[in-house]
Amino acid sequence: MKKTILLFVVTCMAGALSAQVDSKAIGLRLTYGGEVSYQHPLSSSNRIEANLGYGFGDYGVGLSGAYQWVWDLSALATGFNWYAGVGAGVSFGDDFYARGLGQIGIEYNFNIPLQISLDYRPSLYFVGATTGYGASDAAFSVRYKF
Repeated sequence: MKKTILLFVVTCMAGALSAQVDSKAIGLRLTYGGEVSYQHPLSSSNRIEANLGYGFGDYGVGLSGAYQWVWDLSALATGFNWYAGVGAGVSFGDDFYARGLGQIGIEYNFNIPLQISLDYRPSLYFVGATTGYGASDAAFSVRYKF
């Protein structure tokens, strides 16, 4: 059992070192509304993601950004990565909201310049009509890599 755990840890560490964030991407993040999503690489395993969205129930228009760490998941299949990040966002609608957010997801990069992903983004509101833990969302994204 110890050998199995050690092998798993070594494999995960090797995968983390070989993640490749080598291109920019732009597309749509589909959740309660829609967001235009842009990813910009900072290194081979880190990137920033910015989203501008509309149609979030009472929230109207929203802007968010996250710093993400990306790890290779090619043991699952070539082209898979998983990522986690932290960030912040603001929303304007019936009221103004400011929030801190986390993000975790999985993505698949095709051999053509196309990326799809599923992610989950919990939020902590610190300004607005509601304070405390708030709207979390899951989303499906489609992005063009360039």
